[in-house]
Amino acid sequence: MKIVRANSNPISEKDQKILEKLKGLIERSVADGRVSKDEMESIKTCINSNGKIIPQEIELCQKLIWDKIQTGELTYDWADFS
Repeated sequence: MKIVRANSNPISEKDQKILEKLKGLIERSVADGRVSKDEMESIKTCINSNGKIIPQEIELCQKLIWDKIQTGELTYDWADFS
C-alpha cells in the first residue's frame, strides 16, 4: 500500500544519511534470515538517533522486516510470550 502525504516536505540531508545507515543496518541484520533482540535494539537506536521518527524509517522497516516476517522469509526472537 502506498501512503501519500499531502503536506510532506523532502527529507533533510541529515535524515537521508540516517535512512541510508538504517537500511544498511537492517540489511545486515536480516541477512541470516533471523532478527535477534540485540539487532532489533540496534535498529530502534538508529531510528531514534535524530530524536524523531520519520515516515520513511517506518516504511523501510515495514518493507525490510515486517513484510518478510509475514511471508515467512524472516524469523525473529525478540518477543517475550511468557
